[in-house]
Amino acid sequence: MSDDPRRGIILVTVLWSIALLSALAMAASLTFREFAGVMAVSRDRVQGEALLTAGLEAAAGQLAGAGEQPLADAELSVDLSTGSVRARLTDEGGRIDIGQAPAEVLASLLRSVGAPPATADVLARRIIEQRVDVGRDSQGTARRRRSELPFTDVRQLAELPGMAAEWVSAIVPLTTVFGSETINPLTAPAAVIAALPGVDQARIEAFLAMRRAAAPDADRLGQLLGPAQRYVAAKPQRVASVELAASLPDGYATAARAVITLLPQDGQPYRVLLWQPRPATRFP
Repeated sequence: MSDDPRRGIILVTVLWSIALLSALAMAASLTFREFAGVMAVSRDRVQGEALLTAGLEAAAGQLAGAGEQPLADAELSVDLSTGSVRARLTDEGGRIDIGQAPAEVLASLLRSVGAPPATADVLARRIIEQRVDVGRDSQGTARRRRSELPFTDVRQLAELPGMAAEWVSAIVPLTTVFGSETINPLTAPAAVIAALPGVDQARIEAFLAMRRAAAPDADRLGQLLGPAQRYVAAKPQRVASVELAASLPDGYATAARAVITLLPQDGQPYRVLLWQPRPATRFP
């Protein structure tokens, strides 16, 4: 047998080529698996968002169809081939609007969640001051005027000096920035009614008992609240909060909160005032 050194070089070259091809094949396999994983996540996200949109459309339809019927914790579900979505609607008009409610209501609200009376009064005044712009006219005279958009989120109250984080967390479910100066007694949660000035436990119980009756009368409901009657008024339901939760068959789940409104003679069936997506999860 010949001891040609070129044979050794050729053998080493072949072995290196085989090793290189194996490494490339392994890298290609890993890259493909990673790509497939990314595609699966992207597909789930798209399908989840489509389900949330379907739920929002169904919620808007239910709001439009409610008419004069009180919208109190209405729920619905939509099942599609890609998954299912649940929606819960509540009337924003049944909450205390921090941008429009009077100072005495804001102070009573803060006391109801644990703020000391003196502190509650101070914070209520600060909220009112936050809602007012001070400008000057053409002669340079200071003029106080209502701010165009004083608050866009209830959690902005946390920025006020003296406001405790636990008070803000407690009032978030009771308040809104999409309401009016008064609250709707037909849809307001019991905790909202209890937070109004001068409303004691006896008035709350009588109020809730009458509201549970068939076709409650808004005027009579207001009378049960005594002096707090001035802070409530029944009105058409134009703005609703929608809690959405969607799930796919593979365990992917996502959620969002939206605030939608129906405007008279609007070219759109509804408009989205707020969209807050929640982190997606996956269950085995």
